[in-house]
Amino acid sequence: MTRHHIEPPERLALLPGNLATAFLTHGVRAGRDGLPQVAILRASTPIESDSVRWSVDPVRELVEEAMRRFDGARTDADAWLAPRLHATLRMTRAEAANPGLWNFLALAVAPDFLLWRHMPLGGADDGAPRKVNSARFVGPHYSQAFSRLWWSAEMFRDGPDYTPAEIACGNQDMINTALRLSTIDHKPTALALVRVLKAMSEEGATRLGDRVNALCTAVNVAGSTLMYEVIAPDEAPDHAALTDWIEDAESTSAVPWDRLPEGPGDGTSRRTSCEVLSRMFERFAAEAPLRDRTRSGAAHD
Repeated sequence: MTRHHIEPPERLALLPGNLATAFLTHGVRAGRDGLPQVAILRASTPIESDSVRWSVDPVRELVEEAMRRFDGARTDADAWLAPRLHATLRMTRAEAANPGLWNFLALAVAPDFLLWRHMPLGGADDGAPRKVNSARFVGPHYSQAFSRLWWSAEMFRDGPDYTPAEIACGNQDMINTALRLSTIDHKPTALALVRVLKAMSEEGATRLGDRVNALCTAVNVAGSTLMYEVIAPDEAPDHAALTDWIEDAESTSAVPWDRLPEGPGDGTSRRTSCEVLSRMFERFAAEAPLRDRTRSGAAHD
């Protein structure tokens, strides 16, 4: 893989998905060809705000530090980067739901990070060259390289505390599976999943990835009949506190690298609700059937 020189713009912008996809040639996804940066900037729409939170430099500094720190264990970068990306890109959920922002980050700001983080190891089974899945550049929020990290931090944080998000992002099966579930929009549900993940990890559970996937499936299936919001009620978020945190981006310093940043003080989840769901999910984890890997010829851990 060739690492091409990146000259990112000064400000973030919005790049429509149909235009972004046109730039994703096989050569770009394989890391052989550079992206046409001038054409990408022309295809993008500037964000009509002079807020410092739309500056590119803080994001570039983060991804460059992540690539430096975790070059020997690239998946480990997710747990470090997710909370810091979230605390750097201070947004409402409505703003973060615009895929054009993530498309721009992937193609104009840090395509080198995508190639570094998501290039498959080894060769393809059919002899074709390795290349990054296009959904990492332009895809749904649970697949796109930057969106998945921001939303993982958003869904798994407990108010200003990013510790649960760090734990969740330390397990690829958790963020790859749970982030697809509508049930984790309920904060006690998301935090209870992290509690059970942490307990299984500390206990040295075998086939942890399979157990996490089985747990997420069980939680999702049960959520179609059980109303987690009724079983485990939670407080409404403090939108004013979130607004204050976003506005503080104008004067706050860069996020720390060696300790977790502080998220918005928009309310922590009810402890009693988290405990109720944690006990329920522990039962789900104990009873959920694991994937039968013998049928696909895969070996057990």
